[in-house]
Amino acid sequence: MFIIFLVVWVLLNGQVTPEIAVIGLLLSAALFWFCCRFLHYHFQREVALYRRAIFMLHYICVLLLEIIKANLDVMHMILTAKYQVEPCLVTLTIPLKTDWARVLLANSITLTPGTITVSLKGDRYMVHCLDKSLAEGIGDSVFVTLLRRMEEKE
Repeated sequence: MFIIFLVVWVLLNGQVTPEIAVIGLLLSAALFWFCCRFLHYHFQREVALYRRAIFMLHYICVLLLEIIKANLDVMHMILTAKYQVEPCLVTLTIPLKTDWARVLLANSITLTPGTITVSLKGDRYMVHCLDKSLAEGIGDSVFVTLLRRMEEKE
């Protein structure tokens, strides 16, 4: 945080002179002290935030890959005339600890073609699937694994 304050100071000044550097160091130190004292800033909290951001980037990449795979599955179901689609409604209990992880999982299921999260109450999900084959493995999917790992890192 101290370094960010200093870099912003230098960027706003547009040049680096000894006077600007000394004033920037003093102001950055004062702002850093203020954040620690009155805004309850902790370096560990910032490290956890960056770590979570890296996990979220990984999660988004996995989500995009799963969306592409599910699109191909749904296209195969639609384009194959001999394939008989059997829609189903599945109720799952997935014990995630935090509300944000539960909502993120529900949204990820809905974003994946062929599945829609109909209801979320506590750790119980009701999911409508276009076909029974899409319902297999939702409870232990890669989304659940990644979200549990993210919760452990908090």
